Amino acid sequence: MLRSLYSGISGLHAHQQMMDVTGNNIANVNTVGYKASSVQFQDTLSQMTAAAGAPQNGGAGTNPGQVGLGVRNAGITANFSQGSAQTTGKAGDMMIQGDGFFMTRRGNEELYSRAGSFFFDANGTLATATGEPVQGWTADENGVVNPAAKPGDIKMPLGKSISPVATSTVEVKGNLTNDMPEGVTDPTTIPAIEIPYKAFDKTGNPISLSMKFKRDTADPTAATQNWTVTLTKSGDAGPATPVTATIQFQDGKPVATPPATKAMLNFTGATAIDPNISDTFAVDGGDLTMYHGLTEARVSDSNGNAAGTLASLSYTVSDTGQIIGAFSNGQKKVLGQVALATFKNVNGLEKTGDSQWRATVNSGLAQVGQPTSAGLGQVISGALEMSNVDLAQEFTNLVVAQRGFQANSRIITTSDEMLQELVSMKR
Repeated sequence: MLRSLYSGISGLHAHQQMMDVTGNNIANVNTVGYKASSVQFQDTLSQMTAAAGAPQNGGAGTNPGQVGLGVRNAGITANFSQGSAQTTGKAGDMMIQGDGFFMTRRGNEELYSRAGSFFFDANGTLATATGEPVQGWTADENGVVNPAAKPGDIKMPLGKSISPVATSTVEVKGNLTNDMPEGVTDPTTIPAIEIPYKAFDKTGNPISLSMKFKRDTADPTAATQNWTVTLTKSGDAGPATPVTATIQFQDGKPVATPPATKAMLNFTGATAIDPNISDTFAVDGGDLTMYHGLTEARVSDSNGNAAGTLASLSYTVSDTGQIIGAFSNGQKKVLGQVALATFKNVNGLEKTGDSQWRATVNSGLAQVGQPTSAGLGQVISGALEMSNVDLAQEFTNLVVAQRGFQANSRIITTSDEMLQELVSMKR
């Protein structure tokens, strides 16, 4: 009879733990990156009252008789399913869409988290809300990240400068009209088409340059049309020896000069125009056309930039976790990249508080990599992962835990009444 008392006590203890876990889930319903936990029950050892008997002498065998000794918790496991996205619009907020954990450092210990509410502190270190530095890779001077290196603190290099770069490559797109003005039969008499654009010299000073396209082929019906392109400063007549290049159109499309695969205009001696600009200009004219219609050729892209500094925490985060800084000259450069980690057994991780976990002997070693690589998720900037607590399920668990606790308390009450009846037999 006393066995039932202890079975009831074990049931009370197990359901009390279920209530504790459920209450903690509900308390963390709005905790960023929180993963709900659940309790699994299992029975304890059973007392043997009759052993099993084998069939013999034509008789049937007998089954064992056992009386259970109660219940206990088999384990408390976390549900690592994806939480919903909460848009914040803050660049420092990051969410992992898929598998993986952000890596942080507490002293010399590496911790792991799904909560991506980060900020840059006074020293330019990317850190969590509780002050742990976020781990990843800081880019070199050229904006290149080495993911093969051991992850470390990510630094925002405030005050870092970018040297000026002289413009040397220009891309031109659009149409050069093949139409002849009324009354004109010789295309070489048509005024040149001027395309202005802004370039930078070696000191980062902006200079207004222009390319003047002049038709050289006198026959307007010829399938092949040659053009001379002259490079000058806007408004200038140009140096005594013009800086020119040629481009040829065949049936309205530019012809590439082997070994080039697309039409390129190579200007040399450009320092005759200005001593501070690049002496060589390469103009990509592969997307130019020469068809009927208006002339709408334009410069679509060019390299070169003025000097600039990273004077503020102006940055964006790509889906691969790259932190891209915006400099005062309008240029953007990769400053670093956050690292993600995954484990063979995520349920083997141990909670440390502050929405972080640490590795254990049963989680396996952390497998570190770049976001979107080797099965790791992608990083969504300006969003946080919400708790994956299902309130409907948790409130149902409250009822189940409460009723289970009541039922086990009834076992103790009933056993006590039976003991009282036994004691009363003496009278």
